[in-house]
Amino acid sequence: MTAEEVAAFFKTHPQFFDQHPELLESIYVPHPYGGRAIPLSERQILSLRDKVKLLEGKLGELLRFGEDNDAISEKVHRLCTALLGARDFAACSQALQFHLREDFSVPHVALRLWGRPVPPKAPEGAAVDEELRARVESMGAPHCGPAAGSPFLAWFGDAKEHVRSVALVPLGQTKSFGLLALGSEDAQRFYAEMGTLYLRRIGELTAAALAARL
Repeated sequence: MTAEEVAAFFKTHPQFFDQHPELLESIYVPHPYGGRAIPLSERQILSLRDKVKLLEGKLGELLRFGEDNDAISEKVHRLCTALLGARDFAACSQALQFHLREDFSVPHVALRLWGRPVPPKAPEGAAVDEELRARVESMGAPHCGPAAGSPFLAWFGDAKEHVRSVALVPLGQTKSFGLLALGSEDAQRFYAEMGTLYLRRIGELTAAALAARL
């Protein structure tokens, strides 16, 4: 009888050891972490302990993710409250930049709007060429990745030399009317595979708050 046939037998006869309990103590198998042999029942206990440790690790990881998400949600809530309380466009833009910098630890923020009556001399109304507007229109969702080669890197002005990763958040539901660009000096802060749920929510809040004050 081959090993595969033995394994198949035990799979199809799960009651076998109920009928022959003495075999659990008389069958010896190698210890998983040493050379000595141990009863099959002890080997099962060790296997269960390993599974419990694995599950405990996964549970701890889920709890940490939950705590991180709670913290981010609280920050988004504070940002939302600040945007709602802003009396005009300038105050709204200032609140946005303040919370992104102080609450979310994003050192470099650039905001550009087009197709809307932005107050004169406001930096958010600086000209954006058609090619970049078309890029924003084609995004459809926030994009993250390395700063090198990004056509939006120049928006960070003198700080562009220090920006290593960026998050680009298009503003607008059916048609984009702006872009919120976040820059970090940490190359791993914004990466292509990261989740963008909260970035999307920040973009939606920003778009709604700014549009209501233009």
